[in-house]
Amino acid sequence: MASSSRAQFSSRIGFILAAAGSAVGLGNIWGFPTQAASNGGAVFLFVYLLMVFALAYPLLVAELTIGRYGNANPIKSLRSIWPQQRGIAALLGIAGMIAVSMILSFYAIVAGWLFGFLVGPILEAIGFTTAANWLESFSTSRNLILMIVFMIMTIMVVRNGVANGIERWSTRLMPVLLVLFVVMTGYILTQEGAMEGLKMFLVPDFSHFSSGLVVSAMGQAFFSLSLGVCSMMVYGSYLRKDTNIPKTAAQVALLDTSVAFVAGLLILPAMFVAQHNGVEIYNDAGALLDSDTLVFSVLPAMFNTMGTGGVFIGILFFVLMVIAALTSSISMLEVPVACATEELQQDRKVAVWWIGGLITIFSSIIVFNFGDMFGLVISLTTEYAQPILGMCFALLVGWIWKRDQVLQEIKEGYPELEQSLFWKIWPWYVRVVCPVMMLMVFFA
Repeated sequence: MASSSRAQFSSRIGFILAAAGSAVGLGNIWGFPTQAASNGGAVFLFVYLLMVFALAYPLLVAELTIGRYGNANPIKSLRSIWPQQRGIAALLGIAGMIAVSMILSFYAIVAGWLFGFLVGPILEAIGFTTAANWLESFSTSRNLILMIVFMIMTIMVVRNGVANGIERWSTRLMPVLLVLFVVMTGYILTQEGAMEGLKMFLVPDFSHFSSGLVVSAMGQAFFSLSLGVCSMMVYGSYLRKDTNIPKTAAQVALLDTSVAFVAGLLILPAMFVAQHNGVEIYNDAGALLDSDTLVFSVLPAMFNTMGTGGVFIGILFFVLMVIAALTSSISMLEVPVACATEELQQDRKVAVWWIGGLITIFSSIIVFNFGDMFGLVISLTTEYAQPILGMCFALLVGWIWKRDQVLQEIKEGYPELEQSLFWKIWPWYVRVVCPVMMLMVFFA
């Protein structure tokens, strides 16, 4: 076990906001509403909610428990629960670290675009039209410069450590995010056309139900809780021993799901407001146009139809998106940084810069080979690496880690665990149900 002098979250609310910040990212605010809009709205919402609690929540408990038991970086934590196969355990930790670094490399590009769309309208309002157009139109130079700006922001937060960096910024940014959301949703729902979007999101039409929809919903639940890439394992390792893991994990999952739900309440009505204002959102066949870049086409077009108020609402929306992206990117960078500071005994400030630098270089390679690499890296990490690693962690906790050790670890913050319904279900559920469900997703 690592020493008890290791960094920790100073409060439970600090941890919940940081973990929810990690989970709440572009996946919830953009991925979820887009998926919902493409898959019949309410039906997708119901299946997604089911998946969060049937699959993602039990795995979240597993990853947090591994992290807190190891009280160290993922490589060391995985070794501590599988001492007979230290090499394989270390490889799993390294695989998670590489996967999360690759996710950050494409995430930083998208976050850079958001930054461009945030600053663009401000520049245009004060007369710098050329600069605004450059920020808002696709080009290699823009993608590169904005990605570097975003990576530097991420590095600066992680450099300051757990309590002073990650926790301090998550506890500031997450409440701002939630307030902005509520204000914007309230505003959008008063606009013409919004009720159509609301109806699509909340009233189920079961004709849309399909096996593909179930797979999309399961994938979305998985990515939105940052599972399978060691982020939650690292955050778990900063938890105090008296934390009730099942309860805390439920709070993180609830907060994350609430944000996805509110994002749906904002974005689906916003799509129909845009349509009402003359913006095309569906093609003749009834499929969404530009589903992956909707945020950069439909919403700015909608804000433009709202006059002066629209400019202000647009800036607020992209402030919100940048905050969501930043709270996720700091948790991703923390994974390799925690490994470097403990395995290589490096100073955090040194490790952050060279690791951040390497990810920035890889991200630059994606920028210069955008057509070939961008989609490929997303698909490799989110469709393959995350589910496979998530399944490995479930198998480790279910089959390899000694049951009484798992019990003792969770009991530290939950003394009445053995009598609880949670303990009667969770151990065999993680052993059998989670891996089987994930294999189904994978082969579908």
